Parts: sequence; structure tokens; C-alpha cells
Amino acid sequence: MTAPAAPTPLIFVTGGVVSSLGKGIAAASLAAILEARGLSVTMMKLDPYINVDPGTMSPFQHGEVYVTDDGAETDLDLGHYERFVNMRLSGKNSITTGKIYDSVIRNERRGDYLGGTVQVIPHITDEIKARIDEATIGHDVALVEIGGTVGDIESLPFLEAIRQIRIERGAHNAMFIHLTLVPYIAAAGELKTKPTQHSVKDLRTIGIQPDVLICRSERPLPEGERRKIALFTNVPERAVISAIDLDNIHKIPMWLHRQDLDQIVVEQLRLESKAKPADLSAWNAVVDASEHPIDEVTIGIVGKYVDHKDAYKSVGEALKHGGIRQRTRVTLKWLESEDVEREGAEKALADLDGILVPGGFGDRGFEGKVLTAKFAREHDVPYFGICYGMQAAVVDAARNLAGFAGANSTENDRATPHPVIGLITEWRTSTGDVERRSEDSDLGGTMRLGLQDQRVKPGTRAHALYGKDVVGERHRHRYEFNNHYRVPLEDVGLVFSAKSADDTLVEMIEWPNHPWFVACQAHPEFLSTPRSGHPLFVGFIRAAREYKHGGKLLEEAA
Repeated sequence: MTAPAAPTPLIFVTGGVVSSLGKGIAAASLAAILEARGLSVTMMKLDPYINVDPGTMSPFQHGEVYVTDDGAETDLDLGHYERFVNMRLSGKNSITTGKIYDSVIRNERRGDYLGGTVQVIPHITDEIKARIDEATIGHDVALVEIGGTVGDIESLPFLEAIRQIRIERGAHNAMFIHLTLVPYIAAAGELKTKPTQHSVKDLRTIGIQPDVLICRSERPLPEGERRKIALFTNVPERAVISAIDLDNIHKIPMWLHRQDLDQIVVEQLRLESKAKPADLSAWNAVVDASEHPIDEVTIGIVGKYVDHKDAYKSVGEALKHGGIRQRTRVTLKWLESEDVEREGAEKALADLDGILVPGGFGDRGFEGKVLTAKFAREHDVPYFGICYGMQAAVVDAARNLAGFAGANSTENDRATPHPVIGLITEWRTSTGDVERRSEDSDLGGTMRLGLQDQRVKPGTRAHALYGKDVVGERHRHRYEFNNHYRVPLEDVGLVFSAKSADDTLVEMIEWPNHPWFVACQAHPEFLSTPRSGHPLFVGFIRAAREYKHGGKLLEEAA
């Protein structure tokens, strides 16, 4: 009989003083160093909000919804994790308070607790611990980020659960890293350590003593402040790590490595026998390409949440990755699609080397996206449409080339005479007729989520970019191209360059006589990393360079 696998050593990352200090980036950077030392690493996020997942949360409040291979809608920090570490996460790696309580309540309804009183301790904390084990088993080490800020009432069950884990498993199987703020007071000309001291005090009142402090500040911690923090927080001076504001997030793994953070972890968790010297050459290459560009382009992102750029976090990162792969600095110009409607495309979209229209939901600003696709098509500006950006390009083609006046998506106009975009249930019927959606239909009934294969048509730009006949991309959308309009749009020159594996759904379109006009229904930004990029983003940035230089590329570095 095979013995059960031993629990994975765990590193818990908490935050204090204020939110948005960068726990996710810090945790991902440490994970990248540990991976560079030959360790098998995984990560997970524990979020204290009661929503089951971020899928229905406003982008203005929560930012991007990141989608994993298995179709889980997760926190955007999972995007940081996958971009920094060579791993593919799943829904198990993203846990919310809502998921935990939902599971416990279902257990209680089934009678699993034998009629006992269901309480936060032990039932909620036991469920949290079980979820952590389920997501991390089988790895050399796992990093678990606790969302929120120490002192918030919402995160107390998570903190209690990780306190119990440390007691049950010991310091060599579970350690705590606490990220805090050390503010600089310009009037006094001093870094202030008191907020960090109080944050650690709050942790200690609930039974958690940090093993490592990562102190975020505008400038490096002087030795005096480092010693003071160590003295008042009971943390070894060596384990007080300075985290300054850097101009490039890809420098963070090297910065933390120079302060021996990974060695502290390896020693405490007794991983010396598995860990080798860190090889950060790939990260050094990323930084070098970023800081020594041979070219620069300006890309306009035309969306509806541009005042809250975290809503397009992966898109912005993937564009920069596409530049890194060819030593090109990518400057992002964020444009409201409603401004395109008000000002006109000629004015709003001037002086751009390329235009990207990202995903979205709802009718606000959609006409601006259609105008953007039309402008790019007519002026030979490189265009990259993602999800809603593909649908906008289809609407443009239907209205302005195929002669379908009033063509639209049924998401925005249920009475449109030409529903070129709609729910599958609206156009896939036994008779071939278009069937209208009822007012009370389930909004999520046709949502496509997660990694799905698609067949790429040989001879197309898409096939040249991918270099493959079949590729997998992650999806997050409800509405699809209406197949009843395939032939009329093909007749005006639109090429359907990729379809679903069963040939029933349109996955990609392109204009063959355009310098670079490609749009896809999936979200390729979720599979882009700084070390490898993504073929579509690399190709798009190359096209933007060609457009900027009149069809010629500057010589690329070897």
C-alpha cells in the first residue's frame, strides 16, 4: 500500500499597514527564485471576500478576472504567479471566504457534521486547511498569499487557519513572511518604522510571529532602521528584507536574491538537499532586453475600464512581453472607447503604431470599439482584437462591407435585424432559424471558460504566427459569431483563420490584404510570460514596428 504523500512545506505571505503593497509580486518573485534553484513550486491565493469568485465582480472594484486552464475565474494575482513561475494553476489555487462557507454549509446540509453546531473553529478553519493541502500537495514548496491587510476582520479565519498549521507542523514545515510599509516622511527626512512595528504587533496578538519581514519603502533600509525593526519585531536582522520601488518588476527576483531571501527560506524549511544554486540568467535576460531596447512603439488600448488599468492587467503585460522578445519598448496609451464615439476615430486614434481592443461586456462604449476596428481596417493600422475586440471587428465588416445595416451583437441590441454575434442558443437551432433569447434566460448559460483547442487554417497569418495546426487558448465569454453569416462575410474577404476543434465556432478572423489585422475570440494574454511571450503579441508588436518605420524593421539584436 502506497504511503500518503507528506504535506508540502508552506510559506505564508501576509500584508500589513496598507493594501496594494505588492504581496502578489513579492510572493511570485520569491517563487521564481526558488524555481530557479531547481525546486518544484506552486502558489495559491486566499481572498477574504464573500463572493464565491471574482467572476461577477465589477472590474472597477476588483480589476481583471484571471482565467485558468480549467475555467476558474480567479484573482488577478494568479496572473502574476503564472507569469513568474513555470506552472499552470487551477481553481484549487484560488480560494475565497465565499467558497469556504459555501462548502461548509453544503456539508452541514448533507449531515456531514452529525448534527453538531457548525462554527468558525474548527469547521471553517479545517476546511481552509484542507483546501490548502489539496492545492499544494506534491510540490517541494508552496507559497500561499493571504489577501487583505492584517487587522481586517474579514481575514481572521484565514490567519487562524495558518496559525494552526504552524503549530501542527512546526517551523520547518510552515513559515511566515510579512510584507509591510516603511514610509518616508519628507518633512522629517526619515524612514518611519513604527507602522511596521504595530503591524507585527497585530499579528502577534493572534499568535503569528513572522519569520521574515519584507519592508516596502521608497529607498533602501539603512542598517540602523533594519536593526531597529529586527529588535522591536523579534525577527532576525538578516531576515529584515528591504523592498524598494523598482522601475521594472522583473528586477524584483534579483533584488530579493541579493538579500538572501531564498537562502533563508531554504534553510528554515530544510530544503538544502533539493535546492541548487539559483540560475537567474533568464530573468537577467528579460531585464537586459527591457532596459536596452533597439526600438519603441506606442500601442493604443481602446477599452471601457481604462481609468482602472488593472482591469486589463494581463493585456498590458502581454504587450510588454511581446516587446521584450524583440528588444522593443512598448508605450501603452489608454483610450476610452466612449471618447472614440465623441471625438471620432481620426482624432482619438491619431499617432498610434498599433491598436488593441480588449475584452469586455455590455453596450457602453461598444460603438467606439466598432469605429476603432473600422479605422484600423481602412487606414492599414495594425489591429489586434481580443474577445469583444473580435466581435467589434465582425460588426464593422457586417455593417460597412457586407451591407447588413443595423448589424450588432444581441448582447447590445436584442432587436437587431442582423445578429452577427449572439448566444449559441439564439442561432444554433434545428431549423437554422435565429431564435431570440427570452428575457429571463440564465446569463451564464452559454459562458465558455478555460482552455480549449482550436484548429488554425493553413496559409493564414494566424497559422504563420503560431506555426501549428492546433493550439489551445483560454476563453471567457458568452457570445459567439453567428454561423449564419459566415458565407456573406467570406464573400467580402474576411478570413476565418481558426475554428473550434469541432469546427462549429469561429475562433479567429483576419483581413488578408491588411498589413496586420488579427482578432481572436479567446484571451491569449493569459498565456503570455516575460520569458517566452505569446506568438500573437510578438507578431502584433513586430507589425507595429513595421508600421512605424514604413514597412521596414530596424535591425534586431541577435
